[in-house]
Amino acid sequence: MTHFTRTTRRAAIGAIALAAATLSLGAAAQAYPTKPITIVVPFSAGGTTDILARLVGQYLTTELGQPVVVDNKAGAGGNIGGALAAKAPADGYTLFMGTVGTHAINAALYKKMPFDHVKDFAPLSRVANVPNLLVAHPSQPFKTVPEMIAYAKANPGKINFGSPGNGASPHLSGELFKSMAKVELTHIPYKGSAPAVSDLLGNQIAIMFDNMPSVIPHVRSGKLRAIAISTAKRSPELPDVPTIAEAGVPGYEAVSWFGLFAPAATPKPVLDKLSTALSKVLANPEVQKKISAQGGETVNETPAQFAAFIRSETTKWGKVVKESGATVD
Repeated sequence: MTHFTRTTRRAAIGAIALAAATLSLGAAAQAYPTKPITIVVPFSAGGTTDILARLVGQYLTTELGQPVVVDNKAGAGGNIGGALAAKAPADGYTLFMGTVGTHAINAALYKKMPFDHVKDFAPLSRVANVPNLLVAHPSQPFKTVPEMIAYAKANPGKINFGSPGNGASPHLSGELFKSMAKVELTHIPYKGSAPAVSDLLGNQIAIMFDNMPSVIPHVRSGKLRAIAISTAKRSPELPDVPTIAEAGVPGYEAVSWFGLFAPAATPKPVLDKLSTALSKVLANPEVQKKISAQGGETVNETPAQFAAFIRSETTKWGKVVKESGATVD
């Protein structure tokens, strides 16, 4: 057998193997999903990330015909769960509910990241934008932003503010407030929103800047006092609560967002199926109503639009981290 013949034969075998692999991949993608899907949530149960993941998972179960379950992996400002999801098999059976923290803030806040928030993930769509609410225990001696600023200046470092963790948007909301209002607040990070809210309800910490879904039930029940909202406009859910900007810190604005991702190497046919299913879920009036009731705004976009948004947010929050001087405790 000549060298040319051997080479041709090897090339033919390689082409056949490639075609078989492609057909196999196509068949697998067509059949997907054939087993339960997990959404990794990088914060503890009960927080906004968890609430949104469970809501989306419930409706994705209907669209995809397989159970969608939530796996909470809290810690390191979302980095523990992010690293787990980034390194999971890229087969469409492990998804990740990312946040402005995991996919815009942490890259600037942490000196060493366990994953690359752009290269290691395939964005599917943002799910919701959510305001952060500045809330206090009712026993605190201030009811408004000016009163809180005055108290903080008279008692430097005495006001403790909790957050779901270092690098989460509520943490940065607090750091931005400290910088713009020129006050000293003491940051107390937790492994998720739920334990922080629990301590706030028990008056172990004085205030929180937290996503509205996590605290709005306690505001409505009177267990927490809403002082101001982080967005440029007031929320329809709490129309009497002023924005931080109009209440005494002009120009202040901070918004949390949440979105669904898959590991970067997930096959395109699987990503397409996931993207189509997610788009249907986010277009569902029931889902939109439930997100709105939590104080959030549903977002339904293409993977390309979400990717572009992440790039712009990374730039924006990188500047905020630098200017505020925020660091990981």
